[in-house]
Amino acid sequence: MGKMMLLLSTLGISLCLFSIIPSALGIWLTLPSSGTKCVSEEIQSNVVVLADYVVIPDGSSVHPTIGAKVTSPYGNNLYYKENATHGNFAFTTQETGNYLACFWVDPYYLGGKEISVSLDWKTGIAAKDWDSVARKEKIEGVELELRKLEGAVEAIHENLLYLKGREAEMRVVSERTNARVAWFSIMSLGICIGVSGLQLWHLKRFFQKKKLI
Repeated sequence: MGKMMLLLSTLGISLCLFSIIPSALGIWLTLPSSGTKCVSEEIQSNVVVLADYVVIPDGSSVHPTIGAKVTSPYGNNLYYKENATHGNFAFTTQETGNYLACFWVDPYYLGGKEISVSLDWKTGIAAKDWDSVARKEKIEGVELELRKLEGAVEAIHENLLYLKGREAEMRVVSERTNARVAWFSIMSLGICIGVSGLQLWHLKRFFQKKKLI
């Protein structure tokens, strides 16, 4: 009974932690007959990314194919494939930023209709193969769930550190912006005072020439 309660408690905590971490994303894309549709996600560095995509059959005799391309925040090609009805890609991020996955219908497709694509995008702890871990380390049950909890806690800690770093960066940018605005305001006030002084001097000279003062 005690072991069962521990297992239920561990499973409950696991569900709570996994719900906190946005690590898995299932998307249904509708590709136009011409043009490109992209999805992106902001990911930290040193994070494993796994994704599978497949063209959803529309029941017609023509089987459309698509192209896929994944680029890093700096524009490096991480994956490229054409003439595909399905595929998958995996990589470990090298830099922090938005990773972009784009899909398009191959140009020789003459159907002229929109194509539906299912994309299963996983990052971080959701991309880890826990079945392989369990077989390799010969763990199961509560011990496996505890290992998952450990991974979830580490992922949350890394996310918190990342958010803390971003907050510090934004604070520095905000302080620099406020300082620039303050200096700009002071310069604007100085210019206004200078222009007003010149106008008064010019008016005084004008009235003196006209012998009005």
